[in-house]
Amino acid sequence: MTEMFQYDFMQRALIAAVLVGITAPAVGIYLVQRRQALMGDGIGHVALTGVGLGFVFQTSPVWMAVVVCIAGAIVMELVRSRGNQRGDIALAMLFYGGMACGKLLVSMSAQTGNGSLESYLWGSILTVSPEDLTVIAVLAAIVIAVTFGLRRQLFAICQDEEFARVTGIPVRLLNLLLAVMAAVTVTVAMRVVGLLLVSALMVVPVAAAQQLTRSFAATQAAAVGLGVTVAVLGVAGSFEADVPSGPAIVLLAIAAFAAFATIATPLARRRHRGSPESGPAVCDVVLPEQTDPRRTEDPAATRGLAQ
Repeated sequence: MTEMFQYDFMQRALIAAVLVGITAPAVGIYLVQRRQALMGDGIGHVALTGVGLGFVFQTSPVWMAVVVCIAGAIVMELVRSRGNQRGDIALAMLFYGGMACGKLLVSMSAQTGNGSLESYLWGSILTVSPEDLTVIAVLAAIVIAVTFGLRRQLFAICQDEEFARVTGIPVRLLNLLLAVMAAVTVTVAMRVVGLLLVSALMVVPVAAAQQLTRSFAATQAAAVGLGVTVAVLGVAGSFEADVPSGPAIVLLAIAAFAAFATIATPLARRRHRGSPESGPAVCDVVLPEQTDPRRTEDPAATRGLAQ
């Protein structure tokens, strides 16, 4: 295992894996709360157009994917917020059109090899260049700052937009910001996980953490920890087995979910027996300008903010 640290490309891949392991669940937990678990998958389809444009104009596919993904995510959020009955059809055309356009652009570019495209679709530890690592680090820092720095506000709009709007939170702005952060996360992760599997790393660690945790903060911390673990182990395993890093990471995440789900049921029974009068889990994220719900004297308010 120590042999891999002797190679520069593996050092870059492991650093990128840590950053991806942090950012993907950090954004994914909000998407799961909003029942938009497959949003990352849709953005990944759109990102392929950005990759194709990067190939055609012989510039950085990562930066081009960032621009295209942000534009696509904003369109997705505007369609969702309007609640149009034909919104799902519009989104489907956006997703599949993005993938088709990306494949067409790649085939028209000078880099026509299937290997170049597959490294973006499934991830490859060999493709993380020093320039890519710099871009990934900058984008990851922005995502981490937003998702953790605005955790209370983002949690509020994910739980109840109307209540958040009443409290004075800029709901529309934060919705667009969350969509942009999801788009940025897709581009951060595509080198390591791949565009077709990035949504899994945004969702599966969160779903696994929810099996054992009882509060939003604990779920977010556990999901990030699990994301980093499976990302690093997946990259190391792909080096040893000579397989794409994306599938290795996702399969490890699914295995962790299965293990957590196995022990969750007996653990819940033990908690129930030990504390028969315990109420539902309480959210430990204090909303802006609100008091701690666990200290309020109104039981109804506590139940309203319980997770």
